[in-house]
Amino acid sequence: MENTVSDTNITATNVAQAILTALDWASTPDARQNAVTFLDSIKTGDIRVLANTSFLLVKKNWSSEIRLHAFKMLQHLVRLRWEELGPAEHKNFANLSIDLMSEIADPCENWALKSQAAALVAEVVRREGLNLWQEMLPSLISLSNKGPIEAELVAMMLRWLPEDITVHNEDLEGDRRRQLLRGLTQSLPETLPLLYTLLERHFTAALNEAGRKQMDIAKQHAATVTATLNAVNAYAEWAPLSDFAKSGIIHGCGVLLSTPDFRLHASEFFKLISPRKRPIDASCSEFDQAMSGIFQTLMNVSREFLYRSGSGPGSIDEREYEFAEYICESMVSLGSYNLQSIAGDSNILPLYLEQMLGFFQHFKFAIHFQSIHFWLVLMRDLMSKPKNSIHSAADSSAVSSTTSGEVENGRKKTLSFVSDVFCGAILDTSFPRMLRREKILHETAISLGVLELWSDDFEGKGTFSQYRSRLLELIRFVSSYKPLIAATKVSEKIDTIIKGLLISTTPTQDLAVMESMQLALENVVNAVFDGSSDSTKANDEVQFALHRTFEGLLQQFISLKWTEPALVEVLVRYLDAMGPFLKHFPDAVGSVINKLFELLTSLPLVIKDTSMHSARHARLQTCTSFIRIAKAADKSILPHMKDIADTMGCLQREGRLLQGEHNLLGEAFLVMASSAGIQQQQDVLRWLLEPLSLQWTQLEWQDKYLSGPHGLVQLCSEAPVMWSIFHTLTFFERALKRSGLKKANWNSENSSTPNSTPLNPMASHISWMVTPLLKLLRCIHCLWSPSVSQALPGEIRAAMVMSDVERFSLLGGGNSKLSKGSSTVTDGSKVDNNKGYAEPHESDIRNWFKGIRDSGYNVLGLSTTIGDSFFKCLDVHSVAVALMENIQSMEFRHIRQLVHSTLIPLVKNCPLDMWEIWLEKLLHPLLDHAQQALSCSWSTLLRDGRAKIPDAHGILSGSDLKVEVMEETILRDLTREMCSLLSAIASPPLNTGIPSMEQSGHVSRLDMSSLKSLDTVASSSMVGFLLKREGLALPTLRICLEAFTWTDGEAVTKISSYCSVLVVLAIVTNHAELIEYVSRDLFSSIIQGLALESNAIISADLVGICREIFVYLCDRHPAPRQVLMSLPNITPHDLVAFEESLTKTSSPKEQKQHMRSLLQLATGNKLKALVAQKSVNIITNVSMRPRSANVAESRVDDGDAVGLAAIM
Repeated sequence: MENTVSDTNITATNVAQAILTALDWASTPDARQNAVTFLDSIKTGDIRVLANTSFLLVKKNWSSEIRLHAFKMLQHLVRLRWEELGPAEHKNFANLSIDLMSEIADPCENWALKSQAAALVAEVVRREGLNLWQEMLPSLISLSNKGPIEAELVAMMLRWLPEDITVHNEDLEGDRRRQLLRGLTQSLPETLPLLYTLLERHFTAALNEAGRKQMDIAKQHAATVTATLNAVNAYAEWAPLSDFAKSGIIHGCGVLLSTPDFRLHASEFFKLISPRKRPIDASCSEFDQAMSGIFQTLMNVSREFLYRSGSGPGSIDEREYEFAEYICESMVSLGSYNLQSIAGDSNILPLYLEQMLGFFQHFKFAIHFQSIHFWLVLMRDLMSKPKNSIHSAADSSAVSSTTSGEVENGRKKTLSFVSDVFCGAILDTSFPRMLRREKILHETAISLGVLELWSDDFEGKGTFSQYRSRLLELIRFVSSYKPLIAATKVSEKIDTIIKGLLISTTPTQDLAVMESMQLALENVVNAVFDGSSDSTKANDEVQFALHRTFEGLLQQFISLKWTEPALVEVLVRYLDAMGPFLKHFPDAVGSVINKLFELLTSLPLVIKDTSMHSARHARLQTCTSFIRIAKAADKSILPHMKDIADTMGCLQREGRLLQGEHNLLGEAFLVMASSAGIQQQQDVLRWLLEPLSLQWTQLEWQDKYLSGPHGLVQLCSEAPVMWSIFHTLTFFERALKRSGLKKANWNSENSSTPNSTPLNPMASHISWMVTPLLKLLRCIHCLWSPSVSQALPGEIRAAMVMSDVERFSLLGGGNSKLSKGSSTVTDGSKVDNNKGYAEPHESDIRNWFKGIRDSGYNVLGLSTTIGDSFFKCLDVHSVAVALMENIQSMEFRHIRQLVHSTLIPLVKNCPLDMWEIWLEKLLHPLLDHAQQALSCSWSTLLRDGRAKIPDAHGILSGSDLKVEVMEETILRDLTREMCSLLSAIASPPLNTGIPSMEQSGHVSRLDMSSLKSLDTVASSSMVGFLLKREGLALPTLRICLEAFTWTDGEAVTKISSYCSVLVVLAIVTNHAELIEYVSRDLFSSIIQGLALESNAIISADLVGICREIFVYLCDRHPAPRQVLMSLPNITPHDLVAFEESLTKTSSPKEQKQHMRSLLQLATGNKLKALVAQKSVNIITNVSMRPRSANVAESRVDDGDAVGLAAIM
């Protein structure tokens, strides 16, 4: 016996020394690693040695660091090795754990040790369950009566226990969790009164001891109150609300809201309990009664705060503002989820709404920000249609009734309290808050007084655009409910702003307020005239007043004589915002059009220096306004089309309209025509395109500039011609986008037969548009071929290098899809008047190259949607030469763009009878080159850490790291685009003859007579069509295999659909080579792909493909079994058991689970894509301290953390 005790003491000493060594960063790395290894051996060794050693090391004669780690070792034992102990040992362990709580109840003990002791008891209860909890509860109650420290420990344990249970833990599932929750619920009649008693007893004692100046004892009682509140909060998320009311806890926490020391913890209780869902059983009346009490408690606190803060910002300190923010958050939850509890009280409900309005109007931004959610939920629910009311906020807005009539009555009653005054106040508050602090002048900030505006310094509030969008949504709801109030308020506000600008000496420097109100006006007008407002429909007086208000505002805009570009831009946006008004009141359309032309002609046409760039932007903005107004005004603008056309013609003849501006106005015409019908649309297209056709189809410029690279070099030296070509091409793109047919415009008058397919208005223009474009693209592509690029002038070679903006986007600084408007249209317009200014010419050429690619590829892709006019009228050889002749010289970024904009639309729209003619000529060179290039680049990336791509010379100089990042980004972009192309080829519309295997279950033997030849399937499957042609099949099959080795989960996600179709084709056909490929090569590659963690996002689908391969092909080919048997950890018995499990179920879901389990077993759980999906147990809501999810293995103090106490 003495030897045993001695051995235990020696082991404890060794463990203690190992803990100190592991924690001491002055120790050598080898020493620390050896210490960690030794500690691991103790935890995995003899369980009784682990228990005895740990119980020794938690004694007070050891240091705090050693004791803390010993507690974690005990928790490790309970969590992971509890079953190794017998029943008697379980009981003894539980008693020792409770004894530890008693022993550690010492004023000198630190909080972390007490926390660990309480958490250990919680772990024991969690493992043992209901019986132990019922036995232990009387002992805990008795312990809590001994003193404040013991009571604090009991409160700590009560806090950890429900939190450990209600937070998801993989090792506490099913019956055991339900039993423990049942035990906790059954003990609520004892637990909650105990918690209330602890609150009352120790709060009173803390006050009394503080009054007697016994501060040390007072602090002990205060710590118990805090611990008890934490425990209460752990129950607040799940215990019945009525139990809290009966126990007095709601009242007690309400009292504590008035105490500076405990109010934040008490407010946490109300924050947790406020969004509790209302029961649907007989207890709902008790729930409503309790909630009503919570409403009144929080409203009393809110009333006092709003009264005090209303006297001025200096009357309250920052800590009280923080507390008020918490109260506001709870008030928001109450109103958003449980407003029905006070909806029937005509005294409380209006007072509550008044206080919520006070929070919304508060000058403190954080408090205002909290309240927005309530008003959004309330107005969204109140304004929803009865049949569509989802009661999104837990049936919040007094509408959680059982019948639709009661729902509607509740809505109307609540709406009656949202008066004109309320709505006006919401709008008055929202308008100035559309500003952000960083954007306004100092003088403007002073005029706003103490009002806190949004600032980028605010944390946890998202972005300004998110906040502003919520404000705008609220403005829309209020405007829809009270349209006249909204119209009046927005009109008055804008009138005040305009008057201020008119008397300002520097109006262009103080535009922030004017710009912010444009969005407000736009949302008000949209809400008022979108047809959803019942008051505007039914009330002629309201309609007349709205007409008069907005007409007055519009006349004010029209009367402004602003000519400064910045002012013109703002004014044009205001006119845009009036579009929906013009739809309902067409008499005003003419004056708006005249004003837009007036603004356009007031701006200078010739740009003499860089200071006038804003004038060019304002001109483009004005022209774009025609498009927006044409969309919004709809048919109201049709009577003015001739006047617009005449004015356009006049300006063009006088040389006062640039080609880019003409394009925008032409696009506006197409929008107008789409509302007039197909004939009008065709007439407008003919009017707009015929002048362009005469120039575009002339052979003279084609022969001069498009006969070879030398001609293109000459073109790049003639800016007016260069940009004329660009603008012509961009208008083709606009025309194709705008010429889509509206179903509403098609009726019996437009079609000769009821079933006839309408001809696209652009159909007759495709051939003459595309033919010169192909020549142009072929010339641009050839510039990158080595033999040509070496002989190019330096300026052209420099223009072929990537722009700064593109490089920045590749580094993650922005969207890689650059805005064409920012990089080409603007620059193109600069040179349009042949008045060059200080910008390097190589930049113009670079922008032109990019613009031609963007629009050119888009024109081709859009043209394919028209069908026969493209596929049957164009020469496929010309298209193939233009696009594929220099494919091997193209940079990856250009191939990606070509695939995305042209080839994917072409594949999707190619008629079945044209596959033979089009697909092989276009796809063969692309697929062959892309497969080889991607394979080479990925090999170098995975082997050397750097991708080998042809774009490298276009990246220019930079740090090695940045260049490597850009190269890898370019490689991944092309990889994903090629996989998207294969995904499009495998899409259901292009593979109508392929059945789905998902619902077929386990069919071990297919009827061999039902198998089809690949020839038969290829007639109705594009994938089958590709497989019949070796030049198309081989590169796609190689890409499928290699993609699973590339560390790009997004690419695998895209290509998985192609693989699925390959599997189905192998199942339903008798093609031996395809069956061999799927059964062996594809099966192996997918399993290999599951070894990459990057494929975790698609792992479920990949397992499903594996399941289909094995279930349907294992009896037709030996490869599926051979592949599985080649895995390192599988045995023949495992495979037999797996096949037996498959035969016992026809559920694809269950079969997939069996396949997943087998793959994990057969690979020794080394498939990272499957392991990565397993959820990790993280206990939350315990500490506000940030905690990293990744803990270094060598950190002994963190690596073995178990349970709640581990993070303390």
